[in-house]
Amino acid sequence: MSRFPKVVFSQGSEPDARFSLANERTFLAWIRTALALLAGGVALEALGLGIQSGYRLTASILAILAGVLSAVQAWTGWKRVEHALRTGSPLPSAPFSLPLAVLLVSVAVLVLLGILLR
Repeated sequence: MSRFPKVVFSQGSEPDARFSLANERTFLAWIRTALALLAGGVALEALGLGIQSGYRLTASILAILAGVLSAVQAWTGWKRVEHALRTGSPLPSAPFSLPLAVLLVSVAVLVLLGILLR
């Protein structure tokens, strides 16, 4: 049976299914986060909401960028954790957590400024 991606499934031994399923649930949580950020970025720009246009557009772009980055985190995180589970290595950290936090704080500040300076 061929499983994707081979780079992950061709190494190590099969871990306890509970751990692989927990890893998959984490992947899906990151995907839900990505979808919410993408929808929020689109809605922010589409609805306007009385926010000053320059701040609103910048916040929308950053929210969409954060959504894309969350989807990348979902995939790379799943792959790195599955590899660690299969090889008995320590679990890796989420490499995009800090950039995502900075992006989200930036979005919040831009929206706040856009409301206060309208």
